[in-house]
Amino acid sequence: MAVELCLLLLLFCGSTISEVQPIYKPPPGTLDFGFVPAKTYDTGAYHEPGPIGILFKVVHAFLYLVQPNPFPQDLIRKLAQQKFGNTQGDYQKAIYYEIGFIVSAALGLLFILLLPLVGLCFCMCRCCDNCGGEMHQRQKKNADCQRSCFATFLFVASLIISVGVLCAYAANQHLTSQVRGAKKLVNSNFKDLKVFLNDTPAQIDYLVSQYNTTKDKALSDLNNVGPLLGSRVQEQLGKEVRPALDAALTMAGAIRETKEALENVSVSVEVLQEGTERLHANLTDVKMHLSNTLNDSACAAAQAASTCNIIRNSLNQLNINANFSGLPGVSSQLAKVNDVLKIDLSSLVQKGYAAFNDTPDLVVNQTKNILSDIKNVLESIGSNISNFTKTLPVQKIIADLTIYLTQSEAYVQDYFPVVEQYDFYRWLGCLILCCMVVLIVIFYYLGLLCGTCGYDKHASPTTRGCISNTGGNFLMAGVGFSFLFSWVLMIVVVLTFVTGGNIEKLVCEPFEDKTLFKVLDTPYLLNQHWKNYLSGILFKNPNINLTFEKVYSDCKENKGIYTSLHLEHLFNINEFLNISMYTEDVALRIEHIQINLSKIILLDEIGKENLLNFSSSGIEGINFGAYLTEINKSVTKVDLLSFANDLEARADQLPKGALENALKGHANNIRMIHSQQVVPLEQAMSTLNQSIRLLKRTSSELMVKVKNVISAVNAAQLLINNNASLVIVQETKKYMDTIVGYFEQYIEWVKESIAMEVAACKPIANVIDTAVDIFLCSYVTDSVNTFWFGLGGSSIFLIPAIIFAVKLSKYYRRMDTEDVYDDVETIPLENMENGNNGYHKEHLYGIHNPVITSSVEQW
Repeated sequence: MAVELCLLLLLFCGSTISEVQPIYKPPPGTLDFGFVPAKTYDTGAYHEPGPIGILFKVVHAFLYLVQPNPFPQDLIRKLAQQKFGNTQGDYQKAIYYEIGFIVSAALGLLFILLLPLVGLCFCMCRCCDNCGGEMHQRQKKNADCQRSCFATFLFVASLIISVGVLCAYAANQHLTSQVRGAKKLVNSNFKDLKVFLNDTPAQIDYLVSQYNTTKDKALSDLNNVGPLLGSRVQEQLGKEVRPALDAALTMAGAIRETKEALENVSVSVEVLQEGTERLHANLTDVKMHLSNTLNDSACAAAQAASTCNIIRNSLNQLNINANFSGLPGVSSQLAKVNDVLKIDLSSLVQKGYAAFNDTPDLVVNQTKNILSDIKNVLESIGSNISNFTKTLPVQKIIADLTIYLTQSEAYVQDYFPVVEQYDFYRWLGCLILCCMVVLIVIFYYLGLLCGTCGYDKHASPTTRGCISNTGGNFLMAGVGFSFLFSWVLMIVVVLTFVTGGNIEKLVCEPFEDKTLFKVLDTPYLLNQHWKNYLSGILFKNPNINLTFEKVYSDCKENKGIYTSLHLEHLFNINEFLNISMYTEDVALRIEHIQINLSKIILLDEIGKENLLNFSSSGIEGINFGAYLTEINKSVTKVDLLSFANDLEARADQLPKGALENALKGHANNIRMIHSQQVVPLEQAMSTLNQSIRLLKRTSSELMVKVKNVISAVNAAQLLINNNASLVIVQETKKYMDTIVGYFEQYIEWVKESIAMEVAACKPIANVIDTAVDIFLCSYVTDSVNTFWFGLGGSSIFLIPAIIFAVKLSKYYRRMDTEDVYDDVETIPLENMENGNNGYHKEHLYGIHNPVITSSVEQW
């Protein structure tokens, strides 16, 4: 029933292709379809046994020693195909593989047959006062050492038996507790299967609804065809148009700067001419007054003569250096530039910019009808997808499978109490077996306790105390129960060992490494007419390469069942999601978009003529060399401030008086001339220098520059008028690819979702893991193997325990007779008072024998 349920679930999911769940954040420029609704499955198909897991590992290691051979795939295949035994080598291979189990089982059978027989013979032998049945103990010097060794060995054997029975008991309790807890695990699996069924329709609806995301994005781009397509066209054309307009606008700015520079030159020259004339007159007056002062009689004095002569010789430096009166004027050039500026070239260029920037609006106005048709196509595509999904019988299949799943769950719930009841019987039986061993061990422990505590080394064998004698009796009772129970224990051990060990080796280990699936995937194994059994069951086509191993691995990774079961053979999603069937109409309509940009005028003829007029304004004919020659000169031959400071310093060298004061007055006058006349002239020269250099740069190859600007504008205009159609076609293709790309993203998202997320078949893998790996292997097989491992170890160590208990009991039990010697060193045997045997029967004499004795146990 479980197999049929799984197959129906697989077929159901194949017919209901559903959603996807992108768990990544989409990069910029891609559509975000969100997360597919999917619930988390509760079942964790993993079992952690806890502390008892250490025992499981020990048992696994022991089984590897018993059976180290690899999994016999060929033998299993032949057995499944009922071809086992057709060749003589098959039995040899089987025996070789099972040799470890065969030898171990044979030893167990030998134990089962011989131990009861040995016990019977031993019992009969002791009844005849042989085999240690004779209540007489021979005295030996090493009796204490032997007794201690036998007690130690028996105690160790008893400990090992105790550990074994504890392991068996722990395994028994573990199996029972796991069986009782399995109900929760089963319910969890059924719950996950129901979630698996109920969640699928919502996933389908989500996949279908996300078409609206694609459609809305496409409609948004269509509504923004101006900013998108128009801007792309504008961007491509702008690679040539904008540099041309920028050059024209730069030239317009250069015209304004030229006018300003010419005006500055004209004003500056006028200022410099007037200023230098006035400066020359003032400097002449200063020289005259200085000369008059130096002609004073005070300069004739010996102390002042040399200083006056130095000052008199420096007067020639007080003169102007630059002569601006001979510079040519720029009034004609300024008049022509003013004529050029009567037309606002910048305004004309800005009109060209505005016309070019209207490209998106032109695109919008010229694509209204086509975009309306494209929107209708998008709406029809959404309707087709919705109509197609409605044809899938999803609800009916879900309803049928839900009913079957509910019936299966009810069946399991009804029979689970029966399983628990039979498990209780098993638990009780195993507990009884453990109690048998516990009873034997208790007798041994009590025998050791009573014998050790009640033993008196000064007492003779015939006078041993009651406690010591009781200890010996306990030991013999343990021996008796060992013979009675050991063969029963070993029968259980052999049966569980052969069964549990082979299940571990032939089922659990190959299931864990997936070798078992490889065997199941053998062609023609389960059906001699089908190459692939699973595809034959699902698709009625055994030639499809669908394997148990691949399906289990994919479901284990929680992939979508469409990919796991290759359900494209039932329903090919690629045909349904063929991008051409959705985008062909859209692409055709976009390709018919035609945009005419011939109305865009970048720069009219007036603007171009204005540029040519500027190039012929004559600024290149200005004598820049003459201007720069005078500009590079200083205003005066000597720095007036330095001259004034030097004059004042020399005045200080003169004697105090009218001459010194007069010279200092002249120095202050020179400083005033510098500040009031020379400094303004220097500022005017700086302005003239900047303007002349600007004009020189502007005039350099002015005609060539203007022609280059006009050529660039003409080339850009030619591109718009004649070659824009090519750019428009290219950008329209890119625009179409963008729109179509949204559909491609949606289709790829759906495909990926169906492959990885929709109807994720983790619950199916969980059902298999729960049934085989957890319940059969972890719960049952590991517990059973640990049970026989502990019980078998205890049973085996009963043999040495029997031997040591029998020998040790002679040292604890009260004997009927003992060896008696009057003189241990000298008296011969024939002088012993009780005849040739030398036995002394204490119950006849009623006295204590003080002779030191030593005993050895005899069988």
